[in-house]
Amino acid sequence: MLQILIFSQNQLHGNLPTNLCFNQPHLTILAINLNHLSGFLPQSISNCSELEIFEASDNYFKGGIKIDFGELQNLQHLGLGPNNFESNPVDFKNLFDSLSNCSNLETLELAKSQLIGVLPNSLGNFSSKLNYIGLLANYVSGSLPSSLGNLFGLAEINLVQNNFTGMIPENIGKLQNMEKLYLAYNAFSGVIPPSIGNLSFLYDLALGANKLEGTIPSTLSSCKKLIYLELYENNFRGSVPTEIFQLSSLSVSLDLSENNLSGTIPQEIGNLKMLGYLDLSENHLSGEIPSSLSSCISLQTLNISRNFLHGSMPEALSSLRGLEYVNFSRNNFSGTLPTYLQEMDLKFLDLSYNNFEGEVSVKGVFSNTTTILINGNSRLCAGIPELHLPKCKSNDSKRSTSKLSIRVVVAITLSSTFVGLALVSFFLFYFCIKRKINKPSDTQSTKSLEKISYGILFKATEGFSLNNLIGMGSFASVYKGILDESGFTVAIKVLNLYHRGGFRSFMAECDALRNIRHRNLVKVITSCSSIDFQGNDFKALVFDFMPNGSLESWLHSTNQMLYLSQRIKIIKDVACALDYLHCHCGNVVVHCDLKPSNVLLDTDMVAHVGDFGLAKILSFEGVPNANNKSSSVFRGTVGYAPPEYGLGSEVSTSGDIYSYGILLLEMMTGKKHVDPIFEEGLTLHSYARNALADSSVLQILDPLLLNEDVDEKGLITLVKIGVQCTLESPKDRMDIGTIVHELFLVTSATRS
Repeated sequence: MLQILIFSQNQLHGNLPTNLCFNQPHLTILAINLNHLSGFLPQSISNCSELEIFEASDNYFKGGIKIDFGELQNLQHLGLGPNNFESNPVDFKNLFDSLSNCSNLETLELAKSQLIGVLPNSLGNFSSKLNYIGLLANYVSGSLPSSLGNLFGLAEINLVQNNFTGMIPENIGKLQNMEKLYLAYNAFSGVIPPSIGNLSFLYDLALGANKLEGTIPSTLSSCKKLIYLELYENNFRGSVPTEIFQLSSLSVSLDLSENNLSGTIPQEIGNLKMLGYLDLSENHLSGEIPSSLSSCISLQTLNISRNFLHGSMPEALSSLRGLEYVNFSRNNFSGTLPTYLQEMDLKFLDLSYNNFEGEVSVKGVFSNTTTILINGNSRLCAGIPELHLPKCKSNDSKRSTSKLSIRVVVAITLSSTFVGLALVSFFLFYFCIKRKINKPSDTQSTKSLEKISYGILFKATEGFSLNNLIGMGSFASVYKGILDESGFTVAIKVLNLYHRGGFRSFMAECDALRNIRHRNLVKVITSCSSIDFQGNDFKALVFDFMPNGSLESWLHSTNQMLYLSQRIKIIKDVACALDYLHCHCGNVVVHCDLKPSNVLLDTDMVAHVGDFGLAKILSFEGVPNANNKSSSVFRGTVGYAPPEYGLGSEVSTSGDIYSYGILLLEMMTGKKHVDPIFEEGLTLHSYARNALADSSVLQILDPLLLNEDVDEKGLITLVKIGVQCTLESPKDRMDIGTIVHELFLVTSATRS
């Protein structure tokens, strides 16, 4: 008689039973999403004839989807993505054909499911109640079937990052309940159908990164509720219809970048008083900046780079006090830099490759080379020394210079040039030598990025493809990405804000990483706090990519092996990271979740501690900051977290020491704390402690290490450190300073 079965957001793994639904015919809700389940979806699910909600997204299911959903006449919600299905065009067609028989279906989520095929005409036979279709980041190709226009109940379609081609069907204008239409990152061609103006309830329209052409239809002005319009990376030509700028509803984003638009920026732009993001870059726009832009008082990002705009920066821009990111680069702007720029709270200003002239301020945004780009303006002078601009010439110096004879000027010029060349040669030689001496161990250096958008991260990860997923936890998923603009490979940690504690985890990590730098900590490059293509909050952190993955993947792999010397080096690296966090970074930072999966290895196998989502910042005296009050919520991962946390004790550096001790013992023994041998009271701590007492340390070592000629004395010291770090009472554990001292005494754990 079971009706509801919900296991969402746990850490379940393994396969679903093949006889699922044979003995539960009355199930109405089956929710197993956000776990680590794998294997195939059992066909027996079609026997749950009363099923209304089936949610299996965010797992690792594979194979084809063989379920006959046509038997589930009560089905209202189906969520199957993301997963690792191995679909083929026949399975894909059969899936949609069977779903067309579900007369009560309301939502269909198949994002990131590796689906391959063409949308069949049977799509038009879907339930009139259907309000959402999600096929984000699959391999669906072909054109949109005209039968799509039959789905009058549709409120949202997300087909972003597929292989769709052909034209957007004209009858899409029949979907008058449509609120969100996302078709970006495909290969749609032709023009935007004018009928799109019939979508009077449309909030979001994303058609970027396609092959659309022609002019932008003025009928878009009929979409009076539009708040988000993105048409970037297409082949649109002609001028921007002034009617678009009559849409006072536009408040989130207007992105028309990377097209062939021409003409001037119309004065009507001033109607967009609530707009936050405006990008008109990489077009053929000309003329001056309209003074009416000053009415766009909510603007935070303004990008008009790579056009043919000219004139000076209008004084009217000084009223845009919310501006944070401004890019005027690669135009023909001229004149002096207005003083109001130094008074604005800008986070980034790019004025490079224009014709600006005169003195550069040293205040505000101009005070830091990471927030200002002004290269390519040959007549600018002064500014902070790091900009390497020439000194400004005063009127007096000009008069005195004019009185010098040509012979004197030539002499001074030649001598100055000679001295300058000599100095340049000296400094180049000096810095080359210094660079060789101080060259970092990482083979790839990553420069800090001052800003990054959701679109850039989306593109870098191929739409957050499962092929680029390198890790997934309760609060976040981590993707490998390649940033187009720089070519750097990065790790992108995307926070799951819908998981309870997800936002708190993001803030904790930002707070912890804001002011700490150490060679054994994962370097954070930048962050992204934006909205995704569905208008949902999106938060991510971008880190240096660690090519050798996590310590856990090396410790428990059949394909990779860590030699004893490497393990000792990693043990020291992690200890140095903790020593910095606990004693040398201003405040006391407690990591709270130290474990092998949070220790990452770079190209040279240098260890870097990462994932500060549970970190807690204490004052220098070791007590919580006022804004970081203690909580009775359990922190850490079971097995690595100290026993006192389970009893509600305050977090402390002793807790990190316990986690470090478990990690050390796991590295030496090759056994996880959940190894089957640990039962009836036996733990990893007591297992190692007993070996020390019995003088049998070699017998508990990871068998992979027994192939090496080991120094037993050094090994005993390491195991002893692990045991002392994992004592039950916090006051009896070693402190990090003593640990580091002891480790550096272990200088020869292996013999050549």
